Amino acid sequence: PTAAAKLVAVIGENAVSPLQETPWLEVMNHMVKRLRWTDASFEMLVFTDESLPENREFSSAVAKADILLGLGLGNPDTVSWINSASSSVPTRICFDSTDNSGTWLGGVKVLPLESPVDRLRSIVPGTKLAKGLKVLDLVTNAWSRHSSDNVCFALLVLIDSYVAPVPLLKNLRATSLSQIQCMAKNCGKEILACLLDPSCRKALDCLTSCAPNDQVCSYRCIVSYETPTLEAISLCILQKNNCLGLSAEIQSQPVVKPLEKFRGQELTHTLAEDIFIGWLGTLKWSWRVAAGQNAAYDHFANQIQLYYRGTKNSMWYDPVFQVETLEGELVWRRRHYRARRGEVPGTFYFTVLDNGVVSKEFWRIVDCADDLSWGLFYYSGAATAAGQSYSGAVLVSPDGMWPGEQHSERVNAALGRCGIKLWEMYTVTNNRYGDEDDESGEEIPLGLPEGSKLHHHSSIVSSSRG
Repeated sequence: PTAAAKLVAVIGENAVSPLQETPWLEVMNHMVKRLRWTDASFEMLVFTDESLPENREFSSAVAKADILLGLGLGNPDTVSWINSASSSVPTRICFDSTDNSGTWLGGVKVLPLESPVDRLRSIVPGTKLAKGLKVLDLVTNAWSRHSSDNVCFALLVLIDSYVAPVPLLKNLRATSLSQIQCMAKNCGKEILACLLDPSCRKALDCLTSCAPNDQVCSYRCIVSYETPTLEAISLCILQKNNCLGLSAEIQSQPVVKPLEKFRGQELTHTLAEDIFIGWLGTLKWSWRVAAGQNAAYDHFANQIQLYYRGTKNSMWYDPVFQVETLEGELVWRRRHYRARRGEVPGTFYFTVLDNGVVSKEFWRIVDCADDLSWGLFYYSGAATAAGQSYSGAVLVSPDGMWPGEQHSERVNAALGRCGIKLWEMYTVTNNRYGDEDDESGEEIPLGLPEGSKLHHHSSIVSSSRG
């Protein structure tokens, strides 16, 4: 399709990113794919700064570009030449570079502010300069988190702000009067209760400081201050009345296929459930997470997974994880998902009510070792009422440790089928706590509801041990 947004990225020779010291060239070539998964009409061409003056393809790309990015550019003369050659590009910004010419967003120079008039315009609401500084703050804040998700988010913010609307970011729009009226009319009791609750009030203040689509920031606020009053106000404003008029859909890209065979036999729905249930029964958990991909949801310490069957062939998933709150306190959190089988064995639809907002997720068992020494699970989801879509993957093992070196090739291949690079995975901190208490003596919220059932094939774990 005709490109709705054209980006050009210029990488310094041998420049290394802060993303696990991965070369910027590799990172940005991967971003090309991630942008296309968001919208097939987004195009980015990536160049190194070697021999640019003689590169006709670069000159042609710059002539048509909407956005130019500089990354790891260390030579001031090279930066000056690039800026001169790309002066017609309305949005130009450099990261981790020697930059002597400033930042331009939407044709407006936002940095440095050289005159008193510019400094005045920067604080006047509604001016292009004020908007540019707000966008720049959002982009640089995301970029500074040094994760693949946040680099992609920063690129999408630039596109959405200055080139073409990005549906994933439509919730960055300003709050309207009708939305405020909806909250006051339908949720006055819940709003008052929240304002009278110090924790809920802190949560609102924290959420207000986050960009609407900044999932990393908003979920950190939620897990730090979650209370029944926060759940009640979210349930009323977002889930019941949709006062903000938000929407989101589960992303269809990339296409990730589930495991087809396990221990030499075709995967069935029952066997797939047994893989999820994993070590539960032998251990007090099914799996522990060794590493995760999503910057908002998969980086928490001591992630413990509980999968189990309930009555009438129902299945449930309860993740337990440890949070360091914004005030430095260590607390345990637990969620409760209902799971139902997908059409294809190894696929599942999960639903959870998380602090008043319903999230729906599509999970796939991508791979699992025959001895249950590790597994890789991929998910894509949406919290429709919160207007957020997301995806991620978790690498699991019985003890939360990475699989041994002998499994590296297979693990990398499984990640590749998810469109995930190894450097995108966060290693999860797993402390050697006892079965039920952490080192402070706080009880870890494990255990299963009465009437829960485990493996349909009781031999799945015993045969692994053998």
